[in-house]
Amino acid sequence: MVKYLNSFYKTEINQAQMKRMIDLSQTLKVQQPKIPQSLTPLDFNNREDSYINMAIISDCSITKEDVEKICFEQVLFKNVTFIKGSFRFIELTDVIFEHCDLSNVNFSDGNIHRTQFRECKLLGLNLSDATLRNVLFDNCNLNMGSFGYADLKQMRFDSCSLRNADYYESKFTKVDFNNCDLDEVNFTGTELKGIDLSSCEFNQLTVSFDSLAGCIVSTEQAIGFARLLGLKIKE
Repeated sequence: MVKYLNSFYKTEINQAQMKRMIDLSQTLKVQQPKIPQSLTPLDFNNREDSYINMAIISDCSITKEDVEKICFEQVLFKNVTFIKGSFRFIELTDVIFEHCDLSNVNFSDGNIHRTQFRECKLLGLNLSDATLRNVLFDNCNLNMGSFGYADLKQMRFDSCSLRNADYYESKFTKVDFNNCDLDEVNFTGTELKGIDLSSCEFNQLTVSFDSLAGCIVSTEQAIGFARLLGLKIKE
């Protein structure tokens, strides 16, 4: 296990990086949620079963729910606050969370497909052991989020804060971190080959050295890793 310390590094997005982000958004095919224009308003607290589809849940609080194996399909959550919720083994397919607060909510062991989190507060969100496919986190606060042992494929984190997030022994396949704050993120045991961190900011990063090969970093970040290995950088 290696801790990468880089006290001087802070990214400024230049034109080349901006072009890379635009190009990547066009080439990394994260499928969009398939949600119809007409959705039925739903009071979550008065739901009749554990399968909810073609609904909009908005401007409310969902408090102290402890439900396993609940399924949401083609659902829009808008301005919803989850308080002390546990939804283990949750299934989300074609779902959008917009301006929601899911801080410390338990989505562990969930199956999440074609789902977007837009401008959400997700402090301490638990996605450990979850399977995520075609998921977008856009401008979210994911500080202290837990992705341990999760399986992530075709995913993008855009302009997110991920400070102290945990990706311990996660599996990455076509995962993009785009202009994110990764300070003190734990990637121990996670293969980073092909993962591009060059547009991100961090002062400290925890990684397994044998999983670092093939990770894409900026020049400044590369110098920091070289110093960590004991190399002397000649200015």
